[in-house]
Amino acid sequence: MADVIPFDQREGSLWHDGKLVPWASAKTHVLTHGLHYGSCVFEGERIYGGTIYKLKEHTARLFKSAEILGMTIPYTQEEINQACIDAAAVQGIKDGYIRPVAYRGSEMMAVSAQTTKIHVAVACWPWPSYFSPAEKLKGIRLEVSKWRRPAPDTAPTQAKAAGLYMICTISKHAAEANGYADALMFDYRGLVAEATGANVFFVKDGVLHTPIPDCFLNGITRQSVIEIARSRGITVIERHIKPEELSDFSECFLTGSAAEVTPVSEIGSWRFKPGPLSETLMNAYADEVRGVAKVTA
Repeated sequence: MADVIPFDQREGSLWHDGKLVPWASAKTHVLTHGLHYGSCVFEGERIYGGTIYKLKEHTARLFKSAEILGMTIPYTQEEINQACIDAAAVQGIKDGYIRPVAYRGSEMMAVSAQTTKIHVAVACWPWPSYFSPAEKLKGIRLEVSKWRRPAPDTAPTQAKAAGLYMICTISKHAAEANGYADALMFDYRGLVAEATGANVFFVKDGVLHTPIPDCFLNGITRQSVIEIARSRGITVIERHIKPEELSDFSECFLTGSAAEVTPVSEIGSWRFKPGPLSETLMNAYADEVRGVAKVTA
């Protein structure tokens, strides 16, 4: 496997606090509030053929996440849209990944940090599929995480907030150490929730079933796949799914900006066979993201 260049040592430029700056000079202090207290929100976006897929929707969610955390982003949504376009253009990237992030600065170092500056950065880099084509073709294997998605009255579950991903990192690391590609997480009630960075769908008798996103993000890719499925006459049922129901499903796949549409062959002791519905939606999603109208700010 080729060596991965650390993200602080890459070439080129990124957008930081209102302007494009050399990549290596985009620094923040070790006593930044976002690092110590998780006061940070972000987005993950894909650019295909020079077009950022659902850019405006991602930017709107970034602002909503910041609002939930009590942070006011000091730019308009139109300015952040343009920042994403500029960050990709300055790197010459037509197909890759874009990461906008907003976080509290270092003016105060305590739980209360009302006067901290809100910083915003946008970076873009090449990124192939989250899972390899070979893995997608045969379906990836998931472990069941011991960690659960929290209740909506215990954490800001509708924000794409950095702190909420701590248990995702722990879960994915544990799964990889055991030979799996990812982990499925249950929620605080013990119901099926999502993978560590992607939503999950199941197939039974030609019908799609997917958990209600009432304590985790209603992913933008998730919404797109539901729209695509329904436009093709496929029934989609959003409902609570119990773990014991997993044996009733024939197919399973994940959705997300990074994962795109990725079939699953195994979740713990449950087995699935990537089939025609998973393949249809995987291909339909690929067609959509590469055929959308160009987005401009």
